[in-house]
Amino acid sequence: MTPGIDTKRIVIKIGSSSLTSMNGEVSRRKLEKLVEEVVRLKDDGHEVLLVSSGAVAAGYRKLGCLTRPDSLSERQAAASIGQGVLIETYSDLFISHGYVASQILITRSDFSDENRYNNARNTINVLLERGIVPIVNENDTITMDFLKFGDNDTLSAKVAGLVDADQLIILSDINGLYDSDPRKNEDAKLLTKVNEITPEIEAAAGEPGSSVGTGGMKSKIEAVKIAMASGISSFLGKSSTNGIVYDAVYNNAVGTYFEPQEDMEELNQKKQWIAFNSGPEGEVTIKPSAKEAILENHTSLEPSAVYSVNGWFKKGAVVKIFDPTGEEIGLGVVNYSSKALDQLINKIDVDLEKYEKAAIESEQLVCHLDTSVLTTV
Repeated sequence: MTPGIDTKRIVIKIGSSSLTSMNGEVSRRKLEKLVEEVVRLKDDGHEVLLVSSGAVAAGYRKLGCLTRPDSLSERQAAASIGQGVLIETYSDLFISHGYVASQILITRSDFSDENRYNNARNTINVLLERGIVPIVNENDTITMDFLKFGDNDTLSAKVAGLVDADQLIILSDINGLYDSDPRKNEDAKLLTKVNEITPEIEAAAGEPGSSVGTGGMKSKIEAVKIAMASGISSFLGKSSTNGIVYDAVYNNAVGTYFEPQEDMEELNQKKQWIAFNSGPEGEVTIKPSAKEAILENHTSLEPSAVYSVNGWFKKGAVVKIFDPTGEEIGLGVVNYSSKALDQLINKIDVDLEKYEKAAIESEQLVCHLDTSVLTTV
């Protein structure tokens, strides 16, 4: 560990276009460059986790495809080849520098199940604490499109929250976030520091995705929003820039730094899981008087404040919370099944001793004032 350096836990996301050559094969030169920078950070005492795209891009030519396949089965087959190619190359490169890499393949369902989510957290924590470099990717070999995270930008932000990272670094084929599309406007200005994702910033985020990747600038902004809601600083920069990863950690890189506002309330681990990873199983509509209490005073939702129940769910499920106009205002873990809650609000066979708890405790409730991305992830 280098004396005088405040060590960090860092998540680095690198996309397919940043790892592959012009013909779609994995570029060992590009991986060597990335690994060397990670090794410099490791030598300084930092903990580093990689979220690496590239499995399909690395495997489709070896599958016999001339272009990136469109069919799900061919993409999954290509990923099964490419995942092995990627981890073998990463492993060889890290071992040559005295570090060990590990592979973690996950699916969205691993995050939506709270027990599996916590298991993943515990596993990655052990790896990081033992000096291992975890390399995370979505398990494209078995994941159906409708169950995917969407892209590895989103995955990297959720992983950063999972492991309580200090910084998320997203590497792309662009220098950072501009006030307009720099490919169309030569006067576009790079935004070097952002403290809030405003509607203007979201409007400026175009879709400059590459032919071998899946994420554009919009997906990167959504990822940054997740990280900021979790109290995590982020950086967006161009992967081909020399020293970009190392310099980003020490605030010397050219790109965009995203810093959460000091007065912004950070979501704890439980609320992060509720907001960004849980799969809501039903809905409750609350009375008008309860909306202000929840949004502004962060109170619990009492059974008497529930107007109606929609769907079937068990006690402990996550449900969406709507106001009487149909606007979704948040998510929460319910203390009652849908049947019990419906019986209570309609006063059917009510045993008051069974209903001493709030319908949703305040610490199990996340509203849109806590985070602006509940409806986008």
